[in-house]
Amino acid sequence: MLLGAALVLPRAAQSQQVVVVVNGDPVTALDIEQRSKLNQLSTHKVPSRQEVLEELITEKLKIKEGKRLGFEISNNEVDSAFGNMASKMRLTVDQLTELLGKSGINPATLKHRIKADMTWPQLVRGRYSSSLQIGEKEIVTVTDNKPEESVGYDYTLRPILMIIPPGSPESFVEARRRDAESLRARFQNCEEGLAFARALKDVAVREPVSRSSADLPLELRKVLDGVEIGKLTPPETTKLGIEMFAICGKKESSAENTPGKRRAREAIVAERYEQLSKQYLSEVRRGAMLEYK
Repeated sequence: MLLGAALVLPRAAQSQQVVVVVNGDPVTALDIEQRSKLNQLSTHKVPSRQEVLEELITEKLKIKEGKRLGFEISNNEVDSAFGNMASKMRLTVDQLTELLGKSGINPATLKHRIKADMTWPQLVRGRYSSSLQIGEKEIVTVTDNKPEESVGYDYTLRPILMIIPPGSPESFVEARRRDAESLRARFQNCEEGLAFARALKDVAVREPVSRSSADLPLELRKVLDGVEIGKLTPPETTKLGIEMFAICGKKESSAENTPGKRRAREAIVAERYEQLSKQYLSEVRRGAMLEYK
């Protein structure tokens, strides 16, 4: 028993060894080990120890800068983001925690990165808000070479869902697809078509939704552009059933809200944000107290 304790204690002490102190906040060998495992799990690559150390130092500086300015992401906000991440992976929080545990990763390791990632954009945008406002004259569009992005539309859509109970056999699903195609063929306008759809068994006609083509990917814009007003989009199988959209309205949007201009604006903002973020971080780094052990 004494021999076992003698072997365990040095390793425990080694894992808690402080590698660097960042403005009074320590980064330990265990922090580096944990982050290495997390990065390896997410990227399937083995990061170098120095890369991981620099990443942890940067995160400490971001969170410290937030505290200095009186801005701090709460634990509840971090937990909520952790939960959202699990949902996007189609996991529960417990399942994500278990997945991390199987790789020897404490959830706190991921939550620390989440906290830094949530803190920093708020600081950059708060400090450089005026620089991130893009004027019309600054937008260099590429719509001359992409005519499909030079005009934008605002659509009024009515989702129609042919419900399929979970676990239904493929033969039933195929029958519902045929029903959807039949409805699509008969659908001539929204007024009469929606009333007809409501009368069908296990069909839900949802409230109207508005969508701008500037917010939609190119492939989806092509689908909508290929459907006349008063007609249905091609059936699409979802986890709830067979879904189609009735196009009940379509009008040209303002010149400032075309897909091309939206993407140009987003690209300029992203590039400028990246430049300002690096500038800000470099400034924070120069003023930091780093004590290597």
